[in-house]
Amino acid sequence: MGKTKRGKGSKLMAIADSHGLPLAICAESASPAEVKLVAQTLEKRFVADVPEKLIGDKAYDSDRLDAEVLEGFGAEVIAPHRRGRREDNKTQDGRPLRRFKRRWKVERLFAWLYNFRRLVVRYEYHIENYVGLVQLACVVILLRHL
Repeated sequence: MGKTKRGKGSKLMAIADSHGLPLAICAESASPAEVKLVAQTLEKRFVADVPEKLIGDKAYDSDRLDAEVLEGFGAEVIAPHRRGRREDNKTQDGRPLRRFKRRWKVERLFAWLYNFRRLVVRYEYHIENYVGLVQLACVVILLRHL
């Protein structure tokens, strides 16, 4: 998300299922890296079950994140390797990356969320109010796709 009227901005993290429907939403300030917010987003999920596989872009290529998500939640993180990764430290053989092609469904979820004008520009001063509106938008999206 871009700059708000009162600050540098906020970051909206989302986890979607295989159909692009929201499973978890987390809003945070724009300063922390996305890799550090994955566990926090998984803790704030709407459903009791954790997805078996989490698909992310190159920013999610971290051995520490892989271990943290596997130990804490029992999920596998699928992300393409960064360019500078050493050959002896490769953790994927390429087969799970076929699932990476379906990442567009998460981007579609953000497009659905941004159809709500109130979420495009964050007018709310308190993060709790903003998260409440995002969760309300997720409920409307889920109800539309029942």
